[in-house]
Amino acid sequence: MPSPVLIPNATARRLFLARQALSRPPRQRLGAGGLLELIEALGFVQVDSISTVARAHHMILFARNQTYRPAHLDRLLERDRSLFEHWTHDAAVIPTAYYRYWHHRFDRERRDLVKRWRKWRREGFEHALESVLETVRAGGPTMARDLGQGMKKPAGGWWDWHPEKTALEYHWRTGALAIARRRGFQKVYDLSERVIPDDRRADRAGRNEFVDWACRSALARLGAATAGEIAAFWDLVAPRQAGDWCRRRLAAGDLIEVLVEPADGARPRKAFAFPDLPAQLRDLPAPPARIRVLSPFDPLIRDRARCRLLFGFDYRIEVFVPAAKREYGYYVFPLLEDDRLFGRIDMKHDKGVLRVTGLWLEPGVKLGKGRRAALDAELDRQRRFVGAEKVVFADGYMRT
Repeated sequence: MPSPVLIPNATARRLFLARQALSRPPRQRLGAGGLLELIEALGFVQVDSISTVARAHHMILFARNQTYRPAHLDRLLERDRSLFEHWTHDAAVIPTAYYRYWHHRFDRERRDLVKRWRKWRREGFEHALESVLETVRAGGPTMARDLGQGMKKPAGGWWDWHPEKTALEYHWRTGALAIARRRGFQKVYDLSERVIPDDRRADRAGRNEFVDWACRSALARLGAATAGEIAAFWDLVAPRQAGDWCRRRLAAGDLIEVLVEPADGARPRKAFAFPDLPAQLRDLPAPPARIRVLSPFDPLIRDRARCRLLFGFDYRIEVFVPAAKREYGYYVFPLLEDDRLFGRIDMKHDKGVLRVTGLWLEPGVKLGKGRRAALDAELDRQRRFVGAEKVVFADGYMRT
């Protein structure tokens, strides 16, 4: 057996950037069709309720193409039904072409959620399961606030929800309901048969096909990965299943082993890849020569351990960290320059102003004239995207 191919760190970074659509021309006109292709290339786009500049899904897509328009995403979700909203590792927008694989997730959620909620002994939950589904069936698109007055707003998790809200989420997570649209970021639920096109909803992948697709499609988007990273990408299969798949495919010659060099120069780590990867490494596209602001939920950094390995960048979101204990800030955005994560910035869009309150550079990085101009250009792109009138820097925004 030949020795595993060594992938130098710079090449590994460039490979992952290309697979995550961050090496594409950022000014090439997108349109609705191009946006769908972009999301299919990524696999999914995470959504999140926090919006200090723009919501996570908008920032993820804008980082890859500055011609992205949220109206196109709304069209794909609410009119064309080319996308649907469900869970990967978290809530996400997913191509409806992949719905056939989500039936297996619905089955898993059905087993796990009922067991978990019954353990909590939520009063009224069992009755609400049936009554809420009947309400939606008879009344059409329904929001949680439509089901009663004074429903408790979600705070700590499912256990803080009113039984009717819990039932809505249960039926969504298990496939009976789908998200028809959002209003003010609040979910509007309807029967899946009224949201998901019939041909997509009726099609269900077999178990072996499902596992093969989940692993193969994850590896395609990661470039080179361990079994654990493959399993974590969609959160559809367990690490054990991904490990079994890797061993079988390796034995069959469908995969090869490679060695990925970490950013810190430590011993290279074993990973799996498709056999044609070594040839592809010789012709990887260069990322655009610009600075880009990334969402804390960008797929480039979502796997924090992988981010440290490839980029030497240690990131965590501090939303739930008490203010006095935060190292950086409430909602700090990583900064990408070419193929390097070189710093992080704290900013907020408020009343027509994009206000920058903090900037931290990685060790050894200087804010020279050229980098400052590139950062100003990116902040101006962000300003125009969110409709702010100006960028304002707070006193002492440079942090050490």
